[in-house]
Order: sequence, then structure tokens, then C-alpha cells
Amino acid sequence: MGSSAVAQGAPAVSGGARQGSSRRRDGIGAVLLARTFWLWPALLTLGLGVRGSWRPELWRDELATWSAATRSTGDLLDLLNHVDAVSGMYYLLMHFWVSAFGDSPTVFRLPSALAMAGAAVFVALTGRKQFGTATGLVAGLLFAVLPSVSRFSQEARSYAFAVLAVAAATWLLLRALERPTVLRWLPYAVSVALAGLFHMVALCVLAPHAVLVAMRWWRGRSRGLLIGFPVAVLVALAPVAPLVILGRRQVGRQISWLHSPTLQDVATVWHGLFQSSLVSLCVLAMAALPAAWSAGRRPAFEIGLVAALPLAAVWIVSQGQTAYFIDRYLLFTVPAWAVLAAAGLTALRPRAMVAVGLIAAALLGIQDQQALRNRTSHEWADEKGAAKIVADGYQPGDGMVPVRGEEAYMMLDFALGYYLPDRVQPKDVFAAKTPLQNDDLYAVDCPEPAACAADVQRIWVVTYSTPEDPFKGLSEAEAKVLKSDYKVQQTKHVQGLTVTLLARSGAAH
Repeated sequence: MGSSAVAQGAPAVSGGARQGSSRRRDGIGAVLLARTFWLWPALLTLGLGVRGSWRPELWRDELATWSAATRSTGDLLDLLNHVDAVSGMYYLLMHFWVSAFGDSPTVFRLPSALAMAGAAVFVALTGRKQFGTATGLVAGLLFAVLPSVSRFSQEARSYAFAVLAVAAATWLLLRALERPTVLRWLPYAVSVALAGLFHMVALCVLAPHAVLVAMRWWRGRSRGLLIGFPVAVLVALAPVAPLVILGRRQVGRQISWLHSPTLQDVATVWHGLFQSSLVSLCVLAMAALPAAWSAGRRPAFEIGLVAALPLAAVWIVSQGQTAYFIDRYLLFTVPAWAVLAAAGLTALRPRAMVAVGLIAAALLGIQDQQALRNRTSHEWADEKGAAKIVADGYQPGDGMVPVRGEEAYMMLDFALGYYLPDRVQPKDVFAAKTPLQNDDLYAVDCPEPAACAADVQRIWVVTYSTPEDPFKGLSEAEAKVLKSDYKVQQTKHVQGLTVTLLARSGAAH
């Protein structure tokens, strides 16, 4: 009997051991997830940011970055003294990046992808601080799958860095509100300064931050908040102030094309903010859910201020002489929208609804995700294709005429320079001074086109036109020289551009 009892009892002991082991593994898994919940959104954001980043052709703003980043440090500082001073911090960063790693499309855009991955970390941390670990993880994952996050992870401009700086500043502020010490205010001041140095419009986040501080002070009347926040802001603005002054002098050259926004612009900005109308509706719907449950109303209201108040502030400021209300300038609000939407999503029951919501948001954005990785998703004309035509037929001594004039803002000369191989170095025939020589992003046109073209036997003309009008956009004097002194040898067309090879009349070719 004893033996039988032992035999019968053995499986029960073994089963209990297995259950205990399973519980320990579950416990270890839970602890591991709690410690690394921020890592998975960062990796997903980085993966989606790099995926397909080599496909879209660089557009005019990225070409401006390329031109600035590939100049010497001295030439870059001379450029910033004339234009784009507000982008100086980013240009300097990209100058050293390109010097170290090169300028292929994926490498050139990789800093933005890394910055967005960093932003995903702070999105997750902010979500956890306000609503718990589950919300932090969901917020980070939701942020990662937003089409706008992928789109600006693949843009060689400073927007992703502004997103990172603001996301970090918001989390650091929440930490400082809990314990307002110098060691907590200092990193907050640094992050605010970086936000302003990478994109001045991002400083509008100080408006909701000030409201948060006032709300917390009202509840606890802490002198640390009343003194610490203003001092931190003053410290943060000290390095930004000279840039603001210089930027105001240059603003007419940079964003004069923006007009004062209307209420209709408020309705249409959401598509650009999330790069998808469907995803924007999904996020806004989820962001409204916390209002329905009392436990999360206060933290949701605080994050809602960070998300919405900058939009209102920028809209109001833009009613003045200079407008700033455009989706990419407001991209720094996206982290707060992701946290707020995640708070609403994780409040749903049953818990399976959380996964359903995340999957739905990802699926709604799939078509937009695919579209933003097309060759022409950044720029409509095939400038790479035009450069290939020139490279295939190039001969040493050839000249080139990229259309400028009213279309100089398209920066076609930079596009051709970027895509042409190093062995192809055509003379810019109608440029009296190149952009580098001019300490600018634009060349100085030759005052006497005939004299500038006198020693050039073959010229490649590249214009935004059709083969029927290959000289469209050139000045009357430039077109006259080309038509009278040269004969057309070949004309080829790619999307949006016509490439015409001319040879001087009577010249051997």
C-alpha cells in the first residue's frame, strides 16, 4: 500500500513542480517585459523607418540639407549667416555624419530614423508614467506604426529630432513635477533647448508644459515648481535666443510662402500630421476614450494639453505677419497623441480589444505606408532618371543648364549633383557664381549668357517641361543663346523632366 501510495502521489508532486516552474517563468517574463517595454517600440520604429528608405528620391528640402552638409565647416557657417540659420544645429550634425558615413539615401536618412526610435522610447516612458506599463507599451507600438512616423524617419530634415526632443522634454517634465530638484530640471532644460535648436516652432510645447506646472503647483503649492520651471526655461532659451533673432531676419526667404491659416486648415492638418486620413480618425477616436472613465481623466487631460494646445498656439501666432501652421512643423505633437490614444485603447474591455485596436491602426495605414516608400513619394519629378541620361552620354568638357529662374526653389542643380556619379562633372554654364561660391542655396545667374557659354561645345539642358518645349523656364536671353548657337542632338523625357543634349553649331560631335 505504501509503495502504491508513493507511486500514485509522485505525479501530483511532479505536476506541482511544473506549475511552480511555469509560474516562475511567467513571473520572469513579466519582470523582463516591465523592464524592456520601451525597447520593442524603439526597435519597431527603427525597423519601419529604415525599411524602403532607399527608394524615394531626395526632395528639395533634403537636397538643401545635402548641399549644406557636404560643405566645409567654414563654408557651412558662411551659408548659415545668409540663410537657414534655424537649421544650423541639424546641418552641423549632418555635416559630421556625412563626413563619417557617406551620403547614400539610406545612410543620409538614418539619423532621422534613429531619432524617431529614440522618440518611441520616451513615448513609452510617458505612457507608463501617466497610465501604467501596459499603456506605455501600447503607446510606443502605436507610435511606431503611424505612417507619419515612418515618413519623417525617412526624411533628411530636422523634424524627427524635434519630435525626439519634445517627447523627451515631456517625460522629463513629468519626472521633475514629482520631485522638482536641480538634477531633474537640468535635463529638462537641455531637452527644451534642443527642441528649439532643431526646430523653433517646437518651443510652443512650453505653453502646455506651463499649464501642467501651474496645475501641479495649485494642488501642492510646491516652491520647487514655482521656481524650478521658470529657471529651467530661461536656461533652455539662452542658447536659442540668438538663433531666434537671426532666424527672424531670414524668415522672409524661408517660409514667406506660408499664409495665415483658416479654420478649414485645422480640419485638413490631421491628414498631414499622421500622413493618413483613416489613421488620423482612428487615433483621434481612441484619444477621446479616456474622457469616459474617471480614473484616467486627470492624466489624460494633461497629455491632451501637450497634444492639442501647441496646435492652437501655432494657429494663433500664424495670424500675424509670419505663418507657421503646416503639418510637418507640428509633428512634435504626435507623441502626445499616441500616448493619449493608447490610454483610451488600454481602457477598453475585454483586453483583447487592445490588440484589435493596434492591429486596426496598423492595417488602416498599410496603403499609406506603402505609398510613402514609392520612388516619387518625396518629389514628383524623376531627377535621378534625368541624371542617369546625362551620365550615360557625358563627355569631359560638357556643360549643363539646370532650369532655375522661378523654379530655382526646386533645387534641380543640387538634385543632378547628388545623383550624378563622381566622374561626371559638367560645368554649370549659366551660373556666374555657384551656390557654394555665393554662400547660399542658390546660384547667381550669369548676366551675359553668350559669354558664359562661349567655350562650351556641348550642353545638357534639364527643364521641368515636355519634349515639345525643352527650354521652358529658362530666361529669354539663355534660351536665345541655346537656340541660335546650338543644335539639338537628342531629347529624352522622364517623369516631369526633359533632358536635351545640344552641340554648338558647326562643332564636331
